[in-house]
Amino acid sequence: MTGAPDRLLCSAEELAAEADRLLEFTRASAVEGGFGWLDNDGAVEERDLQLWITGRMTHVCALGHLLGKPGFLELVEHGVEALGENFHDDEFGGWYAAISPDGERPTGFAKEAYAHSFVILAASSAQLCRARGADDLLSDALAVHDHHFWDDAAGMTRESFSANWRSEEAYRGINANMHTVEAFLAAGDVTGDERLHHRAGRIVTRTIDGFARGNGWRIPEHFTPDWEPMLEHNRDDPAHPFRPYGATIGHGLEWTRLTLATAASIGGPEWDWATPAAVALAERAIADGWAADGHDGFVYTTDWSGAPVTRARMHWVVTEALGAAWALHHVTGDARWPELFGQWWDYAKANLVDHERGSWHAELAPGNTPAAGTWSGKPDTYHAVQAMLLPRLPLTPSFASALAARPRS
Repeated sequence: MTGAPDRLLCSAEELAAEADRLLEFTRASAVEGGFGWLDNDGAVEERDLQLWITGRMTHVCALGHLLGKPGFLELVEHGVEALGENFHDDEFGGWYAAISPDGERPTGFAKEAYAHSFVILAASSAQLCRARGADDLLSDALAVHDHHFWDDAAGMTRESFSANWRSEEAYRGINANMHTVEAFLAAGDVTGDERLHHRAGRIVTRTIDGFARGNGWRIPEHFTPDWEPMLEHNRDDPAHPFRPYGATIGHGLEWTRLTLATAASIGGPEWDWATPAAVALAERAIADGWAADGHDGFVYTTDWSGAPVTRARMHWVVTEALGAAWALHHVTGDARWPELFGQWWDYAKANLVDHERGSWHAELAPGNTPAAGTWSGKPDTYHAVQAMLLPRLPLTPSFASALAARPRS
């Protein structure tokens, strides 16, 4: 990007301060065995430890260390140890979805692509910190994904398996594939293995240039094992945290940034479709999702005509809107994107940032008051921390690699 937009320049110091505040909130999540689910006050709830949270928070702590924050290398190594020992299935390989609050025994036995993507992401970021055990963790995580999850014929990732890998779920999901793209871009940046970037490219191409383009830029989320869309899936559970019915507004925005980052990582004329597609994705999500019911904020989901279904406002959706606007300005230079970035950041400050108890409210009711219909507490800081780093970073490489490449003061 040639010259940061004024609105981002004006916000940069403010965003940096918020990143610092979020990182301080992150510290309390470290518990025996991994990282726990934080409540509204930043205390760990007494519930099973989740693999996806431990992966995410290990990554966040790596970002903290790469920013020069004291004590975060120890937190990264705590996360690497938890992933390498407490969550790891020593008998069958891979990682359990959940373990007991004391970190001693597995409680969720499924092997999930979604959560495994965060093991790859965490290990990639930890390796850049030169954390103990990170090299082995990343090598193991990539090998497990290659052997079990990657479907080369489809150019996509499989969803989940039983603990012994013998039983596979008869479902394919875009959410797991989206986070696999993020993980592959990060791991490719760290290892120099271009195969990982190209796998990310195959996922992005099929999802965006195929499924999204063919469905009016509303991304189908749920599929059969043969990748036939299941557009009515979970109609009776429309506010599901990971597999809601309909089009997920935040995913349209998140895929916008990932599409542009993947295109920039791989390059070449075969990616000429990516920028207009990313613009179309973002415009569709904004038109369908922003203030769709008369109140500011993005609704969580819509039906396939664009009408709101779940009207709750999730904090992560705004963070991904910020990411989409930032990435689109990088690529297009269009001044409307920093203006929208400023509008959405003002909204976040007024409604989502919890200035008294720390972090961000995970969910708001349609009238923008704190709610807990889908999410309780403040489980992790991954989305918000990444959004607060945006003005300091280039579009590529990925977050941790970009921080690691910056000259130290």
